[in-house]
Amino acid sequence: MKLVECVPNFSEGRDMARIDLITKEISGVDGVLLLDVDPGKDTNRTVVTMIGPPDEVVEAAFRAIKKASEVIDMATHSGAHARMGATDVCPFVPVSGVTMEECVELAHRLGKRVGDELGIPVYFYEYAASTPKRRNLADVRSGEYEGLPEKLKDPEWQPDCGPAKFLPGAGATAVSAREFLIAYNVNLNTRNTRVAKEIAFAIREKGRLKKDKNNKIVRDENGNSVRVPGIFKECKAVGWYMDDFGRAQVSINLTNYKITPPHLVFDECSRIAAEQGARVTGSELVGLIPLAAMVEAGKYYLKKMGRITGVPESELIHIASLSMGLGDLYPFEPGKKIIEYQFKRKDSLVAMPATEFCNLLSTDAPAPGGGSVAALCGALSGSLSAMVGALTHGKKGYEGAFEDMEEVSLLAQNLKNEFLADVDRDTDAFNRVMDAMRMKKKTDEEKAARAAMIEEMTIEATLVPFNVLKRTVEAAGLARVVCEKGNRNSVSDAGVAALAARTAAEGAYLNVVINLPGIVDERFKKDTLEEAKKLRAEAVKHTEETVRIAEKIIFDQG
Repeated sequence: MKLVECVPNFSEGRDMARIDLITKEISGVDGVLLLDVDPGKDTNRTVVTMIGPPDEVVEAAFRAIKKASEVIDMATHSGAHARMGATDVCPFVPVSGVTMEECVELAHRLGKRVGDELGIPVYFYEYAASTPKRRNLADVRSGEYEGLPEKLKDPEWQPDCGPAKFLPGAGATAVSAREFLIAYNVNLNTRNTRVAKEIAFAIREKGRLKKDKNNKIVRDENGNSVRVPGIFKECKAVGWYMDDFGRAQVSINLTNYKITPPHLVFDECSRIAAEQGARVTGSELVGLIPLAAMVEAGKYYLKKMGRITGVPESELIHIASLSMGLGDLYPFEPGKKIIEYQFKRKDSLVAMPATEFCNLLSTDAPAPGGGSVAALCGALSGSLSAMVGALTHGKKGYEGAFEDMEEVSLLAQNLKNEFLADVDRDTDAFNRVMDAMRMKKKTDEEKAARAAMIEEMTIEATLVPFNVLKRTVEAAGLARVVCEKGNRNSVSDAGVAALAARTAAEGAYLNVVINLPGIVDERFKKDTLEEAKKLRAEAVKHTEETVRIAEKIIFDQG
């Protein structure tokens, strides 16, 4: 799933009617979810958070910037926060299936459109910056709105997009790509803010002021104060007291969780608190967190316990939540706090109870069909291999296989997830072929467009089972490993994992073959059929050998 977050800041925090007009533009774009609207009266600024597929988010951001330029007059604006435009900043953040480089491209695309179509000067900053000088937002925004007329005349500060022309109403906009920011707080069992501040000084990147033995601030040769860096990069923190809960808390912003993840910060806070005679009782997330951060936390704590990490995603999240005490102040709800879970489809086949899925499958409904069932068999194969790995890892007498079982379980869980996604992909692909078939075909142009779409969708519908077929070879390989090295009491499960992989392979192969006659591209048909035959043969050979090994082990044990 490709998901991008966008956090535009608008220079209006007091007039909700204007703010509603802007956010309505975002809500009007299909596929984009408006997560948060946070107005501030003192700053006279509203921070808006949206998320969705890349193209749709760019469209929503453009519409919001356009509306902001129409309803906000910067000539009359005042507020405590630095600003230079009606839409002051608009950063893109990679969330899932999207790289930082892709977010930079989105930022540049939006900036060009805003400059060309709206005539607003645009500056790129952070990862999207055109020069190192423009990477820091504070430098880009220096002089603020009031300094723009002169700034735009400076050859060194010509906008990256749009005219170097001062627009009194809209000002200028800064667009960027940046990492996801996790707002994360750690709770203490004390009212004493001194402990919280001590922890904050120790963990945050900028650390604390260096002092001499007389407790005076140390300065360098230029008279600037010297700082002692903290433990974590990309970490900002302060200590404060929470009236509502009667305790001190370390309030933390993690500006790049890939460099400094919350679970490492939590453990370090716990260690320092203990040194201070206090104790961490838990933590909380303010806003949302990417799934990857929770998954990595779950694996981290399982490793600390010496347990296998190839477990279902739900278990990893459960372990992470328990280990970091995310339910300390209020219940932790993954469905509300994990970004990707905001986009879980409601019509997913794999989300159905098994009985309901089988009932639907047994009707005359055109989908799901054999392709989805083949993918489901692949998921069952991966699940069984992961199960045997889990039943072997940590068991006395199998110490030599622990490393292999760890690797197998991780690969098997990933395969299981891909196969499960293929259950829906296969049905979705079939439905798109049917949609293409229903296209108009009265005129020559309509006939040509319909034929082209049918070709495109039929190729797509062929590639889904083809990719399932490729994965079955991997599934068969994992079943072989757990059969040979896994817990002997589970060897029959390993054999069934192999058989499920074979069924998936045979089923996927048939679904590839049945689609090929409907494709015009002869090269695609020839290459796909040849490769499909090779993959099928490989999967069948592998699984037959595994079943023979399993049978031999069973009879030898008997």
